[in-house]
Amino acid sequence: MKLLATGKVRELYQVDDERLLMVASDRISAYDVVLPTPIPDKGAVLTALSVWWFERLLAARPHHLISAAAGVPAEARGRGLLVWRLSMLPVECVARGYLAGSAVADYTETGAVCGVRLPAGLREGDRLPQPIFTPATKAAVGAHDENVSFEAVVAAVGGSLAEQIRDRTLAIYAEAATLAEGRGILLADTKLEFGTDATGRLVLGDEMLTPDSSRFWPAEEWRPGGAQPSYDKQFVRDWLIHESGWNRVAPGPDLPGDVVTATRARYVQAYEQLTGLSFTDWPVAAR
Repeated sequence: MKLLATGKVRELYQVDDERLLMVASDRISAYDVVLPTPIPDKGAVLTALSVWWFERLLAARPHHLISAAAGVPAEARGRGLLVWRLSMLPVECVARGYLAGSAVADYTETGAVCGVRLPAGLREGDRLPQPIFTPATKAAVGAHDENVSFEAVVAAVGGSLAEQIRDRTLAIYAEAATLAEGRGILLADTKLEFGTDATGRLVLGDEMLTPDSSRFWPAEEWRPGGAQPSYDKQFVRDWLIHESGWNRVAPGPDLPGDVVTATRARYVQAYEQLTGLSFTDWPVAAR
């Protein structure tokens, strides 16, 4: 198959004019830089969890997933998805239900996030009065995503499409957050990507609700007022911030073995706790 694109984590291959093969690697990125140390089984976890969400969330439909088995070459089994080809929109669609990540700095400075005014006195980790749509630019590999206002999305894709992606993003977040909380996990925020098909229909693409694109917090350990324990790559971010001495300029540092092991364990735990399934049952080609 012809390689069409290589992203921070995935490669896209052309199957035919209408279908693509999307393959998730074990690469991990932080602060828009791909780190040199892979996380074993990470690509399989991302794929398995994405498939689970695609199959369960009504708000996720229509989406681009065709199959995780039929049409996926043996060497990509467990990490590859056969998907419909879309014209992807130049927007990162982020829904937030809690104050975390880059939103903390924005709120501290302006009292708002992406132009959405929030109540005074919120602490890091606080639940927001209601989930908010906080879009960002879609940066190339090595560049930095930047939070933007809803008006900037309107300028980029038009008012009707902007409203559709906002409403779909918030609907997916609401359905997923309810399901996750019932399984002991708080969905602090998540990033989605959309495209349009040949008829102009809005379709959910890329991955969804994985430890790469979302902040998952153990509900029983939630204590607003600071950073929260997590089942996502925040563990890597914390090591980079507090212990590595890295200045967030490429190339990134090698990850120590204990950080790699702990990060893999968090990804697998997120999958197993959310789905109720054993990760060892997922078909991983290279296991």
